[in-house]
Amino acid sequence: MPDAPVTEHTVKTERHSCFHLAAPIPRPLPFARDGQPSTRIRACSPGEALAAGHTSPYAAKLEEGYAPGTVRQMQAVLRRALGEAARLGLVPRNVATLVKVPRPIRHEMQVLSSDEARILLVTVEGDRLEALYVVALTTGMRLGELLALRWTDVDLHARAPALHVRATLRYINADTYFFEPPKTPQSRRRIGLSSTALEALRAHRTRQLEERLAAGAAWRDEDLVFCTPFGGALCGNHLSGRDFQAPLRRAGVPRIRFHDLRHTCATLLLRRGIHPKVVSELLGHSTVTMTLDRYSHVLPDMQQAAMEAMGGILS
Repeated sequence: MPDAPVTEHTVKTERHSCFHLAAPIPRPLPFARDGQPSTRIRACSPGEALAAGHTSPYAAKLEEGYAPGTVRQMQAVLRRALGEAARLGLVPRNVATLVKVPRPIRHEMQVLSSDEARILLVTVEGDRLEALYVVALTTGMRLGELLALRWTDVDLHARAPALHVRATLRYINADTYFFEPPKTPQSRRRIGLSSTALEALRAHRTRQLEERLAAGAAWRDEDLVFCTPFGGALCGNHLSGRDFQAPLRRAGVPRIRFHDLRHTCATLLLRRGIHPKVVSELLGHSTVTMTLDRYSHVLPDMQQAAMEAMGGILS
């Protein structure tokens, strides 16, 4: 059976991880010359440092400001590389298996109430990216999926208006990005549009055409729905950080992450009694079990509603 294809993003990510962990680090380690021990000191690689019993190089990465998840990813890449090297006899053992890696941090989910969500949408009315916030909140799409959305993926004039998730945006650095297909078949999906989202997208389309005329030859034609005033891709880090916090402050609602709009969408739908299978397909989850596990905090409300419904049936 052939191996699964490796995406361009995976190659770039693993190359980045190897570069940052395989580079020499300034730790003292004696070395030998002509078979005789030497008292001179040289820089050693993380693998050599681990074999010599020195402190984990991953701790240094945490001190440099890398997130625990990123450091775990670095360790996984290095572990696989050294494991293959050990299998081929290039190194005596895989020293990356000897070190403890930081535990992953699971961000606490924060969601807006229905009233807070309405206040946020009222606050962003007229904002250049109003449609982005509306679509994010009403569809539960991931930020990368939203930023990769093209007008050819959106049908505003069909009897049942909808959009199609066909790609996700990945940034290599601040100036370089690329688009890649969704990772799973479930992530490649059709999403119907609410009247609120449809109205916002139509207004956004008109505004974008005006920007295109103003930009003239400087316009970068990538057919993106959500883009810069010159047509290029938006930076997800900036958008999910400082750009998104501004409307939250103006609305006076809790300071959530952009990704929490996705959680808000799922939570509000589940609390309204929408079937978990429908919500799972909307979010692009691989299984409905993933949806139920992720949003288990909603289950007590659903159970109470079920008991009240049963009471109504039998009364």
